[in-house]
Amino acid sequence: MSSPAWLPDLEEVIDASGAAPRIEAMLPAGVRPRQLSVRTLLAGMCLTQADGRPAHLTRVHQVLTSLPGDDQIRLGIIADWKHGPHQLTYRQTEYTFALAVGALAKDGPDGLPPGPLQSICDDLLEASIPGEFKDASTALAVDWTDLESFSRPPPARGGPCADPEASWGHRKNNLLRSEDELFYGYYLSAGIMTREENGPPVPELARRGTLSACRHDPVPAFIPVLTAMPAAGVPLGDILGDSGYSHRVPQHWAAPLRAAGAQLVQDLHPHDRGPKGTHHGAVISNGNLYCPITPRTLLELGPLAPGAASEQVAGHDRQTAELARYKLGRITRDDADGYHRVACPAITGKLRCPLRPASMTLDRERRRSSSPPSIRRPAARSRPSPSRPTCSPKPRKNTTTRQRPGAAPTPAAPAPNAASPPSRTPPATTSAAAGAA
Repeated sequence: MSSPAWLPDLEEVIDASGAAPRIEAMLPAGVRPRQLSVRTLLAGMCLTQADGRPAHLTRVHQVLTSLPGDDQIRLGIIADWKHGPHQLTYRQTEYTFALAVGALAKDGPDGLPPGPLQSICDDLLEASIPGEFKDASTALAVDWTDLESFSRPPPARGGPCADPEASWGHRKNNLLRSEDELFYGYYLSAGIMTREENGPPVPELARRGTLSACRHDPVPAFIPVLTAMPAAGVPLGDILGDSGYSHRVPQHWAAPLRAAGAQLVQDLHPHDRGPKGTHHGAVISNGNLYCPITPRTLLELGPLAPGAASEQVAGHDRQTAELARYKLGRITRDDADGYHRVACPAITGKLRCPLRPASMTLDRERRRSSSPPSIRRPAARSRPSPSRPTCSPKPRKNTTTRQRPGAAPTPAAPAPNAASPPSRTPPATTSAAAGAA
């Protein structure tokens, strides 16, 4: 029988992480040394998973005792005792595993991994990255998935359970209907290496991961793992996430990552895409401010479908670049509250606008904003209006009379459930120049 091909690689990862000596230092020392070391236990756990076996402790014992004789002697699975060679028993495997779990566990389980255990898992994952790829990319693609517990759920009327730290959670099903389904277990969050923008391809290797009970939000539970990477010598670059990360409280996701040096690249939620009103005359679209004359087709530009052709990708990139011309450019850095100021695209040299005479001297490659709005800009809230009131309104008494049942509405009033008549006053929108103020 030959040893598994991946056994030397697994031992190299375990030794490079330094996890085994750290755990051994936490375990109590007995009168007689333990036959099963933590290093061999970790190797057996990794071999069990690499072989596709269930994560059962009995499977760990089976895979260790099925190794070739030379490997069993080298790893301490077969030891010389007083009455001859002795092979590792399941009771010894269970004893060493229980000691390691007790040393790394919390006093009171709360559904989140203890700090020492999370640190050891981080070191094991980082040691699994080959040396030639450690500095190949700083970008990570993050996501979470459901992971069912090995235990049955607790009884409906209450009672003990084999895995009390797990909890009920929701997951998407693969059926035609869109309802979520319940499961009992955990959320597994992972950060996978991905290529940087305009960078070379890199292998998609797992660099960080964590496990949390379903009663905890997996997004803030993953934050301590990611923000600890710069201190471990792994800088943060682009963090790619889907729309499940874009609707989070900034203090639970965006703010800590930006403070750690990461750049967020997240997919917008479908409810946030497209034009969503105005702000001081500027159009709010896709979480940014745009010039009021931005073409509607560009504002409604959506993401490409998976598997789009190269021609579609090139056309989408051209439309995205054209939309960037109308975006209000950033002119200041974030203040203490996270706000910054923006300027009109004509001022920043991205457009030629008649309302900005200086921009008309730009080259013809800048698209000209035709027919800019000519409505006067309303006064800002922080200063009084320059126009004087023409009359002073006087308080009036309530002259509304109750309409008798069955009577028709008055000619001047709109019919019930009908649209109101158009206003005679111009709307309170502003020109392209107003967005720069």
